[in-house]
Amino acid sequence: MLNRTSVTEFLLLPVTDIQVLQPVLFVVFLAVYIINVSGNAAILMVVISDPRLHSAMYFFLGNLSCLDICFSTVTLPKMLENFLSTRKAISFLGCISQLHFFHFMGSTESMLLTVMGFDRFVAICKPLHYTLIMNHQVCLQMAVTVWIIGFSHALLHSVMTSRLNFCGSNHINHFFCDVKPLLELACGNTELNQWLLNTVTGTIAMGSFFLTFLSYFYIIIYLFFKTRSFSMLHKALSTCVSHFMVVVLFFVPVVFVYIHPASSSSMDQDQIIAIMYSVVTPILNPLIYTLRNKEVKGALRRRM
Repeated sequence: MLNRTSVTEFLLLPVTDIQVLQPVLFVVFLAVYIINVSGNAAILMVVISDPRLHSAMYFFLGNLSCLDICFSTVTLPKMLENFLSTRKAISFLGCISQLHFFHFMGSTESMLLTVMGFDRFVAICKPLHYTLIMNHQVCLQMAVTVWIIGFSHALLHSVMTSRLNFCGSNHINHFFCDVKPLLELACGNTELNQWLLNTVTGTIAMGSFFLTFLSYFYIIIYLFFKTRSFSMLHKALSTCVSHFMVVVLFFVPVVFVYIHPASSSSMDQDQIIAIMYSVVTPILNPLIYTLRNKEVKGALRRRM
């Protein structure tokens, strides 16, 4: 029986087969990457340096900015290289590493968004106890926990995928290494890997989305029943709008990709959707938070 060493590298699928568009897309995605890194780095810098932003909400925002930089760095540099390369190859170790860090950053971000939703719930529904509940130690423990769970989840997929036998085609039907397209190339039984993807990854994605939705549901119910003033209701809800926009932009494509069953036609859709949550969403996060948040805008102005 052939083992996995029969395949030493994989060939990635180009984003488009139209050669004329390759240089254009290179410039577009390079600009997106630069804006993403500089925008999120600016938010991370002001959150660390400005004492006015040393609170739970901005501590988690700093974590989100760090994650977004890392998340796009997992896929975009290799994508940019492939735009200019005729042979879009990635080594076996490089492929497993990309898969690991992609799921590490993605699952960590999904859980972090849930924690940020809980932070808004405590801030609005229990304002008198907010500083006691969301103290520095609790915030640090929450952040460390989601990072560790995210790493463990990704390690599970990377180890289980690396143990598969790849003895046939080495052409990955995707522009980066992910579990689903790699399972299509594997020889032998992949039921356990598919079960882990559906159960573990599905639980993290759907569980995070449900808990985040629950936080906002309680916030809305609380505000409508406890707040008599429309202006106070509007002010409280406006603090959650930016976070809710990020949640929708991230979770909707993720849930679609990892919950529905794989097929040859769905893999093409997955590539488009993957660009949405791995490339577009990270660049929108700094724009959304700076445009909707007066404190962040003020801190950025003070740094200029």
